[in-house]
Amino acid sequence: MINSPTVGQPIQLAEGLVSVLAPNASPMTYWGTNSYILGENSLCVIDPGPNDPNHRSALLAAIGTRHVSHILVTHSHLDHSPLARPLSQDTGAPVLAYGNSFAGRSPVMDELAATGLMGGGEGVDAEFEPDICLSDGEIIAGDGWDLHAIHTPGHFGNHLSFLWNDDAFTGDHLMGWATSLVSPPDGDLTDFMESCRKLAQFPIKRGYCGHGAPIENVRARLEDIIAHRNGRESEILAALAKGAQSPASLTSRIYTDIAPALLPMAERNVLAHLVDLFGRKLVACEGPLSAHANFFRTEA
Repeated sequence: MINSPTVGQPIQLAEGLVSVLAPNASPMTYWGTNSYILGENSLCVIDPGPNDPNHRSALLAAIGTRHVSHILVTHSHLDHSPLARPLSQDTGAPVLAYGNSFAGRSPVMDELAATGLMGGGEGVDAEFEPDICLSDGEIIAGDGWDLHAIHTPGHFGNHLSFLWNDDAFTGDHLMGWATSLVSPPDGDLTDFMESCRKLAQFPIKRGYCGHGAPIENVRARLEDIIAHRNGRESEILAALAKGAQSPASLTSRIYTDIAPALLPMAERNVLAHLVDLFGRKLVACEGPLSAHANFFRTEA
């Protein structure tokens, strides 16, 4: 069992890299959000975190008198992005991200959102707006460091991962302590699986994630996540072989070993799988695609 770092205390992770833990521990965020400070003289802050005055003070104390040239946001959930604008005002650094909280959302998720389905989980920073939008593959050059932006939608449409030498900042796409929540319409499992395969093409060694300890073997963790999702898909298809069911009934049938309070999040994951299976024509539903439809298999 790895002990949690102390909230607000800078932790040296590698040469030129420290993390500062935000005071927002929860079942969804584990110890809290990891904010990263990259560089020695001119700095980059990755994922400033929630708009908490104590975390703001802790980051400014860790920065000290050094210049901040960039503020990067992996994605705009409320536990990652709200402090970006206040920190930008403190330091004068621009905020860089893939786009606002609707950027990168797939057409099918736009359709679901239009039906009134709202996101669940960490909550969306609806007011988030970067100063500079980054494209997939773009290089961010700093003082003594370079980052390679990789668009990795799935957990969230505007999610970016950042390659740094042989390592990567993986945000909430890839974490060691838990599988990422994929909650439609903000999360898209089809995109999530494609992003896993995309990251696996890079020779990444260590992963610095949004919550929890660094991932020491990124390739093995990606393989685990893909296998986990494939296993969950098999469970859903097996359950649907017994007849049409709603996401809620599938969740109660499949998730028999989790706390009742976590069942709503589990149902979101089941819905994400069903939307993916629907897009691949492996399941269909009675009536329009929705979170409350009954789904059934289209093949034996």
